[in-house]
Amino acid sequence: MRRNDNLSMVLLIILGFLCYCCERGLSVTVTYDHRALVIDGKRRVLQSGSIHYPRSTPEVWPELIRKSKEGGLDVIETYVFWNYHEPVRGQYYFEDRFDLVRFVKTVQEAGLFVHLRIGPYVCAEWNYGGFPMWLHFIPGIQFRTTNDPFKEEMERFLAKIVNLMKEENLFVSQGGPIILAQVENEYGGVQWAYGVGGELYVKWAAETAVSLNTGVPWVMCVQEDAPDPIINTCNGFYCDQFTPNSHSKPKMWTENYSGWFLAFGYPIPYRPVEDLAFAVARFFETGGTFQNYYMYFGGTNFGRTMGGPMVATSYDYDAPIDEYVKIGVFDGHKREPSQWVCSCLQSDGAMGGDGGYSGTSEAVVWNSDVRQGVAVGGFIRQPKWGHLRDLHMAIKQCEEYLVNADPIQQTLGVNLEAHIYYKTSNDCAAFLANYGSSSDANVTFNGNSYFLPAWSVSILPDCSNVIFNTAKGGANSCIKFIIDAIMFY
Repeated sequence: MRRNDNLSMVLLIILGFLCYCCERGLSVTVTYDHRALVIDGKRRVLQSGSIHYPRSTPEVWPELIRKSKEGGLDVIETYVFWNYHEPVRGQYYFEDRFDLVRFVKTVQEAGLFVHLRIGPYVCAEWNYGGFPMWLHFIPGIQFRTTNDPFKEEMERFLAKIVNLMKEENLFVSQGGPIILAQVENEYGGVQWAYGVGGELYVKWAAETAVSLNTGVPWVMCVQEDAPDPIINTCNGFYCDQFTPNSHSKPKMWTENYSGWFLAFGYPIPYRPVEDLAFAVARFFETGGTFQNYYMYFGGTNFGRTMGGPMVATSYDYDAPIDEYVKIGVFDGHKREPSQWVCSCLQSDGAMGGDGGYSGTSEAVVWNSDVRQGVAVGGFIRQPKWGHLRDLHMAIKQCEEYLVNADPIQQTLGVNLEAHIYYKTSNDCAAFLANYGSSSDANVTFNGNSYFLPAWSVSILPDCSNVIFNTAKGGANSCIKFIIDAIMFY
């Protein structure tokens, strides 16, 4: 009897532990080496996209994140906005659009990771760069330098956010989705103006962040002197030439601009998907293993949240998911009052195809955007979303090679080169690049001939067969228009 009782007790303990793990999620470790982030002992190639929770509403967060995951993302990146979380010193607000915990948990429910950029200075074309206005009136304060009043307030807010995440078990070390955190933001661009005070501030900010014991790596973007163990990362339209400040750190890209912000009186910014895909492929070709689209969904600057001269309320950013949101109203089989419809040109070019369009068009309602009883958060922008999805799939097929070793460069001609990732002497993946902007080229690699359009990269996961070229699209090209008061019976 006693033996059976002991066995029953052991089984109950195991069952309780399993239930506990299911409720909280299994904790994992995140470290890094010179090749990549290491999650639970495994190097990872990660695609990330920025979605700022206050630039949409909680009702549409699940749809935005679902479309991001379907687009091939592994990580959602967001800033934290101090001025709205602490509008009055010591009085905090984390509700509605500013419910940070709910947003992070929504990402977790979708099975994605989170990169939390706490700052607390964030820029982001956000009012006062995210600083609360009351901060300006603290006696003797000087922002973003070795100034005691400022450091006291910054440390207090950093601790507030980190502790809030810990209380909800949201760091990956606790079973949550947060794998990265960021302190400060693009400080390297203005540090020169602060002299020695700026250098001391960077060291203090790094030490303060690490002391918070999040269990995840911290990054500083655009910060060449980021001290160990902080990872310095790249922001820009192209980051293939970037190298971290230590061989022990991975090559990471925290802001890859999918377009640009809109300013009143200026044309709507646009970045061709072929150029965006070229930049991404070149980054992974030359050793990168983490990149983030700024933005993947831009959203809207509600109220007086926008900052900077002439920044518009639209923060669409020409992102893969556009700004527009529709709340579905349903009554049986009736949908009203209006419905987005796409007029599409279907591309004949799948991955590795010729990218030609058939010239036929049809009106279609996107099934993924008509979901009974839910809010539709942002509409997929084609061909950008689909072309990048195919790119992510191609890069994912190369992951085991990309994380195994550094690439070996091989010159193929003028403005032509290959980067090869070997797993063994006869097992490899390769990227073939034509970084000339005007002339197509035919190249020979491993005894085979390949056609490379100007300003393009071809991906060969077996060093032989091309499965994707950045200049050849395979996604639908769509124009959206509204039909008012359309009803379906």
